[in-house]
Amino acid sequence: MEMHATIDEKKLEAFLGKAVSDFGAAVSAALVLIGDKLGLYKAMAHGGSLTSAELARRTGTTERYVREWLVNQAAGGYVDHDPATGTYSLPHEHAIALADEKSPFFVGGGFQVITAMMKAEERIAQAFLSGDGMFWGEHDHNLFEGTERFFRPGYTANLVANWIPALDGVKAKLERGATVADIGCGHGASTIIMALAYPKSRFFGFDNHAPSINRAHRAAHEAGVADRVLFEIAGATTFPARATYDLIAFFDCLHDFGDPIGAAKRAHETLAPDGTVLIVEPMAGESIQENLNPVGRVYSGASVLCCTPNAIASGQTVLGTLATEGQLRSAVTAGGFTRFRRAAHTPFNRVFEARP
Repeated sequence: MEMHATIDEKKLEAFLGKAVSDFGAAVSAALVLIGDKLGLYKAMAHGGSLTSAELARRTGTTERYVREWLVNQAAGGYVDHDPATGTYSLPHEHAIALADEKSPFFVGGGFQVITAMMKAEERIAQAFLSGDGMFWGEHDHNLFEGTERFFRPGYTANLVANWIPALDGVKAKLERGATVADIGCGHGASTIIMALAYPKSRFFGFDNHAPSINRAHRAAHEAGVADRVLFEIAGATTFPARATYDLIAFFDCLHDFGDPIGAAKRAHETLAPDGTVLIVEPMAGESIQENLNPVGRVYSGASVLCCTPNAIASGQTVLGTLATEGQLRSAVTAGGFTRFRRAAHTPFNRVFEARP
C-alpha cells in the first residue's frame, strides 16, 4: 500500500495504543463472562485478598486457568493486585457491579449480551453484502438471558420509583387495579417488577420468542405473581386484546421492530380511551455528534449486530438502536396517537409517554 501523506508518528502510535487497548477489552469480555458464570467474582466479593490457588479452591475451578484470569482482570483494572503478597482482591465498588445481581449497577448481563452478539459476526458480515436481516431468535441462546440480566437492574431501580410516577395518572390506576400489556416482554423481568409493585392489577406479557415466554412463565411462578400475570406467544402487531389495556408498555424493543407503526396501531386499537403507552428506548442522541461517546459506541454496535438485522428481517421500517426522538415520535403518531412526550430519562434510557 503506497503512503503519500506525511505520517504523524505520535498520532499513529496513539492510535495503535488505542487498538491494543480495544484488543484487551474485546478478549476480556469473554473472561468477564466466565468469571460471572463460574462465580469467581462472587467468591472474591467477600473473600479479602486471595491467591489464585485459594480462589480456585473456593470455586472448584482449576488453578492454572484462574492464574492468568486474575492477571487479565488486574491488567484491566477489574481487580486489584498486591505484588508484595501475590494476592488479588475485588474492590467493594467493583463487587457491586460484578457480583451482586440485585444491584442496580450490575453489569454481568451486558457482557453476556456482547459475547452472544459477537457470535453472529459471520452472518452479519454476509448481511452487509446481501442486505438480508437476522431475527432475534436466530442469535446465540445467551443473548436472551443476557438481555434480561442486562436490563433488569435498570428496571428494578427506575420503573416503579421513577418512570411510572412520571406518567400522567398511571401510578394511581395501577394501585387501584388496571390491565397492562407488556409487548416484547422477553423473560418477563419488566412485567414481574410491575406485578410485584401493583398486586391489584393484571398483567399480560407478549413476545414472539417461545423459549423466552417459557422462561417468563417459570419466573412468574418463582416470583409468586403467576396469579396476576399471563405470558403468551404473540407479535407486536398481532397481540390479543384480552381486555382494553389501561397501560401498554414497550421496554427497549420498539426500535427492533420491522413495523413499529403497525405496533403503534395495534396498541392504539387495544388501548382504553384514557389509556397510556409507555415506551422505554436507549439513550441515543439526536445527531451523529451526540452519539460519539462510550454509550453511543455500545448502542451503535448493538444496532449493527442485533437490532437493525431484526428489523430488516421482520419488516420494511428500520429504526435501529440510535433512533432519534423525532423518528420515534413519527412512528407512534403514524400509529394514531396524538400526544407524545419524553416523561423521564437516565444516562442509558429515554422514557416516553404516548396518549390517544
